[in-house]
Amino acid sequence: MTPGVEPVVIAGMAVEAPGGIETPEDYFTALADGVELIEPFPRDRDWPVDQVLALGNLDGWGSVPDAGGFLRGAAEFDPLFFGISPREAVAMDPQQRVAMRVAWRALENAGINPASLGDEEVGVYMGASIAEYGPRAAAVNEYSGHRIAGTALGAVAGRISHSLGLIGPSMTVDTACASSLTALHLAAAAIRSGDCEWALAGGVCVMGSPAAFVEFAKNNGLATDGHLRSYSASATGTLWGEGAGVVIVEPEGRARRLGHRVLGTVLATRVNHNGRGAPIVVPSASAQQRLVERTIAAAGICPADVDVIEGHGTGTPLGDPMELEALQNTYGASRPADDPVLLGSVKSNAGHAQAAAGIMGLIKILLCGANGETVPSLFADDPTDKLDWDRGALRLATERREWIPRGTHRYAAVSSFGVSGTNAHAIIGMPVPNSADTEGAHV
Repeated sequence: MTPGVEPVVIAGMAVEAPGGIETPEDYFTALADGVELIEPFPRDRDWPVDQVLALGNLDGWGSVPDAGGFLRGAAEFDPLFFGISPREAVAMDPQQRVAMRVAWRALENAGINPASLGDEEVGVYMGASIAEYGPRAAAVNEYSGHRIAGTALGAVAGRISHSLGLIGPSMTVDTACASSLTALHLAAAAIRSGDCEWALAGGVCVMGSPAAFVEFAKNNGLATDGHLRSYSASATGTLWGEGAGVVIVEPEGRARRLGHRVLGTVLATRVNHNGRGAPIVVPSASAQQRLVERTIAAAGICPADVDVIEGHGTGTPLGDPMELEALQNTYGASRPADDPVLLGSVKSNAGHAQAAAGIMGLIKILLCGANGETVPSLFADDPTDKLDWDRGALRLATERREWIPRGTHRYAAVSSFGVSGTNAHAIIGMPVPNSADTEGAHV
């Protein structure tokens, strides 16, 4: 952290995950118990499911498994609660609807009355990416006139600000799969610079069409068996998922003054790009390593203090080894072999939530810190042979175990890497529970 600058802390959170999960408590229980939240394609979204599942019959195309991490409640929304007409609600990208209700729950989780925030300088930073939803905006139908905001990517954050009456910065961030961690980075920077007093930060992904599955089938990049095996020797590709998460970030002094829980301190966040060279969709181990090194330096802690890493872990034979190399050269190289740093990815449970991937991993880490436990990463008993594991102390998290703190805190890192070449990394320090800071944080 920068000397003389007040720390930024996380004081509340909310999450929606596949498998019908709508609370942090249920999210942690599923992860701690090693539950895989993958389900068949939804049949109530008017998707051409049979056509998508048959893509593997085309010459040169990979097969599409009938599997993914889907939000069961993606279509559920109470528009009148948020002052929106039913017709306007139907014309809204479901990502806007899900983001609004998760933001509301995050405020309640922090002990803040969402209805009391009118005309406050509060920022909203949400990661999201364009999703194909509804007819083309140029089509003339009963929803014309509502589509101008209903299809606007910026309205993911804008709807939250508008419904709560917030007048601080409001922006939707699209750095592909790095979007939600980039949103956290921008929110923390805005608070430190005085751009806003406090903020909501997070991300959302609801697929309006199966386009992501189609694209990766053409590139033979999907998990053929319907399981996302992060960092595993048996990984065959990624598996798309959905999710949403929001955290409340504010200066530490404000949190203490108002009696808010401190779930974690944002010690440092950094964002970079791969640069040119390889194709834009190809990750860069050297860029990821530079990013991690810069974040560690900014956090002001020893890399050996970081006990847990929530990685990107998309399950692709190209991406995972590159990420592992960067983590081994930084965190793994700083630890003795008998005291390894544990690595996992929530994608192994719930699929790749794309723009929401980083926030889903961050909330997992916050819950692990609050409960004093690490949780298993699925399929970790078969680590990839593309990394020399004996060269450092990086190890996959294979079981639920006690997380021994280092003094008064537990330290963890979270990574997200976008298909457009943007990389994001965060280091979080979580106070040991059983104190006034974290009272009520147990799940």
